Amino acid sequence: MKLNTPRVVIAGVASGVGKTTVTVGLIGALKARGMKVAAFKCGPDYLDPTYHAQVAGASHNLDGWMMGRQAVLATFGRVAKDADFAIIEGVMGLFDGASPVSDQGSTAEIAKWLKAPVVVVVDASGMARTIAALAKGFASFDHELRVVGIVANRLGSRGHLELLRASQPVVPVVGGLPKDRDHAFPERHLGLFSANVNNLPQQLFSTWAALVKDWIDVDAIVAAGQDAEPLELDFDPNLSAPSRTRCKIALAFDEAFHFYYEDNLRRLEQAGAELVRFSPLHDRTLPDDVDGLYLGGGYPETVADALAANASMLESIRRFARDGAPVYAECGGLMYLCHAIRTLDGKSHPMLGLIDGEAVMADRIQALGYAEVETVRETILGPAGLRFRGHQFRYSSLSSSNSRQDACAYLVSTRRKSAPFREGYVVGNVLASYVHAHFASNPSLAEGFVASCEAYRLRRTSFWHKDTSSCQQHLKHTERN
Repeated sequence: MKLNTPRVVIAGVASGVGKTTVTVGLIGALKARGMKVAAFKCGPDYLDPTYHAQVAGASHNLDGWMMGRQAVLATFGRVAKDADFAIIEGVMGLFDGASPVSDQGSTAEIAKWLKAPVVVVVDASGMARTIAALAKGFASFDHELRVVGIVANRLGSRGHLELLRASQPVVPVVGGLPKDRDHAFPERHLGLFSANVNNLPQQLFSTWAALVKDWIDVDAIVAAGQDAEPLELDFDPNLSAPSRTRCKIALAFDEAFHFYYEDNLRRLEQAGAELVRFSPLHDRTLPDDVDGLYLGGGYPETVADALAANASMLESIRRFARDGAPVYAECGGLMYLCHAIRTLDGKSHPMLGLIDGEAVMADRIQALGYAEVETVRETILGPAGLRFRGHQFRYSSLSSSNSRQDACAYLVSTRRKSAPFREGYVVGNVLASYVHAHFASNPSLAEGFVASCEAYRLRRTSFWHKDTSSCQQHLKHTERN
């Protein structure tokens, strides 16, 4: 099929130059014109998409290294096909990615796959004619890219913007944004605060939309997007509904756990799962009649005392796991499954105790970057020998006095370690890892997890209906142990 949706990539010179601010403001400005905007984020980022979603309704990750070209195009096509305009926010600098010598995993790679024109955001504070040199470099570095404009962020005044334009860069300065610390998006140790669980004031978003409308030539960006070449997709991006609901999976979602790829959740649903959101922080027990548990990443360390105090939830999850229910946890979810989380103040907060060890917070990053995984034993995701890709971004590490390497299901390879290492902690039907997996890298992961949950559902329901008294005795025995 042919996809004609106008689109533009909002890239940057580096991280921290204001790509998210420009993207959110531009989405808001286009929506004010009555346009339906599809929003995307390049790279393994859980936070920036929550800001897009505040104005666009949803946002989807596009990562060349984890997903591959086919999955990137499928996700883009499925979401963008009914939109009036698509905006793709880049990651880091335009050419930064998984390799220092190629565009693999970079914003540039995504822009070329999507045949999308690129607008580059520059931190222009303290800058004048140098912007012309930057423009020349971005215009000529990769001739397969079409860089159509520069947005100068953190301007001192209108005069500063005119000074930059007067330098006659080969790529036009299509506008900029003034310094405005009062409306800056709040940050913490993993980046921006999550907008979807922290109730940020809507004034933040409306202010940036108004500033974009006032300071940036939105018409020029729209025209560039409309000039993008049609995309030829050799597949249908539409999804058929699952034939039946095979299982229900409890999905932890609150201030502590909310790092999920929309694509992962969609793949679980497509495989036949019904996702039931709940809060380990605020609810007293797991939802009724669920067959599996998905604990994503997030910030459990920031509310560790409250998680530890919710004794009824802790016991509910322990019983669920001890009964053989599939439990899949990533990063923050792994921390919750440990015996305790030790925060920076040295205090140890007791957690579920299903995985041996204590998650210890540090004041600096403990792991950052892409990871490739091979399973070395059968897990709730499927048989041994599965390969998939993901990433790590964490400030904690697992301290364990008697961790067993033979109980680990993963062989993990990263660029930062010279040799693969064992990880992926397994206890019964519990699987926990610091790796955030992207299911697009191996679609069988979603199917495997759903199949494990369905098998538990069949065992649970047949066991219950076969002999209710025996089931009750079994539950009492589980609680005693």
